[in-house]
Amino acid sequence: MRWLILSLCLLAAPAQAVQPDEILADPVLEARARELSKGLRCLVCRNENIDESNADLARDLRVLVRERLVAGDSDDEVIAYLVDRYGEYVLLQPTASGENLILWTAGPAMLIVALSSAALYLRRRKAAPDAAPAPLSADEQARLKEILKK
Repeated sequence: MRWLILSLCLLAAPAQAVQPDEILADPVLEARARELSKGLRCLVCRNENIDESNADLARDLRVLVRERLVAGDSDDEVIAYLVDRYGEYVLLQPTASGENLILWTAGPAMLIVALSSAALYLRRRKAAPDAAPAPLSADEQARLKEILKK
C-alpha cells in the first residue's frame, strides 16, 4: 500500500528539469529564476518552458537566467537580454505590439473579411432575379422530337 501511495505522489508531482547543480543558494533568487523560467520557451522543444525541458539549450538558458539574476539584473532586464539575444520567440506569450501586432490582428481580420464576403454574396444571390431558361427554337424542337421518336 505504501508503494502505491508513493508512486501516486511521484506521478502527481510536476516534472522539473532543473538539476541540483543549477539551483541557487538564495531562495529568493531561485524563486525569481523559477518564475522567469516558466515564461521562457525552450527553443528546441517549442511549446515547453525551460523549467520543464530536459534539452541542453534549455539548461543553458536556465543557467543564463540565474547568472543574470546573481549579477543583479531585474526580471525585466533578464527578459530584455534574452529577447535581444534570441528574439521574441523565446517568450511563451509574445507581446502584442510592434511587428507582432500584425500577427495578432491578421487572423481576426481575415475572419471578418471572409464572413463579410460570404454575407454579401448570399445577399446578392438572394436578390438576383431567377433567370428563366430560353425557349427552344423551331430547329431545336424538331431535333428533340426526332430524338424522342427513336
